[in-house]
Amino acid sequence: MPNIKSAIKRVKVNEKNNAQNTAVKSSVRTAVKKFEAAAVNHDENAKELLASAVKQLDKAASKGLIHKNAANRQKSRLMKKLSAHA
Repeated sequence: MPNIKSAIKRVKVNEKNNAQNTAVKSSVRTAVKKFEAAAVNHDENAKELLASAVKQLDKAASKGLIHKNAANRQKSRLMKKLSAHA
Protein backbone atom coordinates (compact mmCIF):
# COMPACT_ATOMS: atom_id res chain seq x y z
CA MET A 1 0.00 0.00 0.00
CA PRO A 2 1.36 3.45 -0.89
CA ASN A 3 2.25 6.02 1.76
CA ILE A 4 1.35 9.16 -0.20
CA LYS A 5 -2.22 10.36 0.22
CA SER A 6 -2.90 10.89 -3.49
CA ALA A 7 -1.47 7.48 -4.33
CA ILE A 8 -3.71 5.87 -1.70
CA LYS A 9 -6.72 7.58 -3.27
CA ARG A 10 -5.68 6.43 -6.76
CA VAL A 11 -5.54 2.82 -5.54
CA LYS A 12 -9.03 3.11 -4.04
CA VAL A 13 -10.48 4.78 -7.13
CA ASN A 14 -8.84 2.26 -9.45
CA GLU A 15 -10.25 -0.65 -7.44
CA LYS A 16 -13.74 0.87 -7.52
CA ASN A 17 -13.58 1.55 -11.26
CA ASN A 18 -12.18 -1.91 -11.94
CA ALA A 19 -15.08 -3.51 -10.07
CA GLN A 20 -17.61 -1.43 -12.01
CA ASN A 21 -15.97 -2.17 -15.37
CA THR A 22 -15.84 -5.89 -14.59
CA ALA A 23 -19.54 -5.89 -13.72
CA VAL A 24 -20.51 -4.10 -16.94
CA LYS A 25 -18.38 -6.39 -19.12
CA SER A 26 -19.89 -9.42 -17.39
CA SER A 27 -23.43 -8.19 -18.03
CA VAL A 28 -22.58 -7.63 -21.70
CA ARG A 29 -21.30 -11.18 -22.03
CA THR A 30 -24.38 -12.52 -20.25
CA ALA A 31 -26.73 -10.61 -22.55
CA VAL A 32 -24.90 -11.90 -25.64
CA LYS A 33 -25.01 -15.49 -24.37
CA LYS A 34 -28.73 -15.23 -23.60
CA PHE A 35 -29.43 -13.99 -27.11
CA GLU A 36 -27.30 -16.69 -28.74
CA ALA A 37 -29.10 -19.40 -26.76
CA ALA A 38 -32.47 -17.96 -27.76
CA ALA A 39 -31.43 -17.72 -31.42
CA VAL A 40 -30.34 -21.36 -31.50
CA ASN A 41 -33.60 -22.47 -29.85
CA HIS A 42 -35.73 -20.30 -32.18
CA ASP A 43 -37.32 -18.53 -29.20
CA GLU A 44 -39.85 -15.81 -29.93
CA ASN A 45 -38.11 -13.39 -27.55
CA ALA A 46 -34.84 -13.48 -29.51
CA LYS A 47 -35.47 -10.01 -30.96
CA GLU A 48 -35.89 -8.46 -27.51
CA LEU A 49 -32.75 -10.20 -26.29
CA LEU A 50 -30.89 -8.94 -29.37
CA ALA A 51 -32.02 -5.38 -28.63
CA SER A 52 -30.83 -5.73 -25.04
CA ALA A 53 -27.45 -7.11 -26.10
CA VAL A 54 -26.97 -4.37 -28.70
CA LYS A 55 -27.85 -1.69 -26.14
CA GLN A 56 -25.36 -3.06 -23.64
CA LEU A 57 -22.64 -3.35 -26.28
CA ASP A 58 -23.23 0.28 -27.28
CA LYS A 59 -23.06 1.44 -23.67
CA ALA A 60 -19.84 -0.49 -23.04
CA ALA A 61 -18.31 0.97 -26.20
CA SER A 62 -19.34 4.51 -25.28
CA LYS A 63 -17.70 4.13 -21.87
CA GLY A 64 -14.52 2.79 -23.46
CA LEU A 65 -14.77 -0.68 -21.93
CA ILE A 66 -14.59 -2.28 -25.35
CA HIS A 67 -13.44 -0.73 -28.60
CA LYS A 68 -16.10 0.80 -30.84
CA ASN A 69 -15.18 -1.43 -33.78
CA ALA A 70 -15.23 -4.54 -31.59
CA ALA A 71 -18.74 -3.65 -30.42
CA ASN A 72 -19.87 -3.07 -34.01
CA ARG A 73 -18.33 -6.38 -35.09
CA GLN A 74 -20.12 -8.24 -32.30
CA LYS A 75 -23.43 -6.55 -33.14
CA SER A 76 -23.03 -7.50 -36.80
CA ARG A 77 -22.39 -11.13 -35.90
CA LEU A 78 -25.42 -11.18 -33.61
CA MET A 79 -27.62 -9.76 -36.39
CA LYS A 80 -26.35 -12.47 -38.75
CA LYS A 81 -27.24 -15.14 -36.21
CA LEU A 82 -30.74 -13.74 -35.85
CA SER A 83 -31.34 -13.73 -39.60
CA ALA A 84 -29.82 -17.19 -40.02
CA HIS A 85 -32.07 -18.71 -37.36
CA ALA A 86 -35.19 -16.79 -38.34
